[in-house]
Amino acid sequence: MHQGNWTCSGCGKAITELPFEPRSTDGLLCRECHQKAREERDKQSAPTTDRKMFTGDWKCATCGGPITELPFEPRSTDNLKCRDCFMKSR
Repeated sequence: MHQGNWTCSGCGKAITELPFEPRSTDGLLCRECHQKAREERDKQSAPTTDRKMFTGDWKCATCGGPITELPFEPRSTDNLKCRDCFMKSR
């Protein structure tokens, strides 16, 4: 741990100990501000559950089974695989 007299750029709180030696004090955050910023960043980058699904009448290139819904619009159906065949090929 590195000892010093730094100031949090988020809340202005004193920081006396860090697990690293900062190159600069610009953007230096205390533990609480760092956690808040991390949670906010995670919320913004979290995948949405309301993904648009594309419906169609496609056939699996491997087993020939029907594919009626995909999370993307296929450019080509030459190598389109159903979920089971896709998982087996991974």
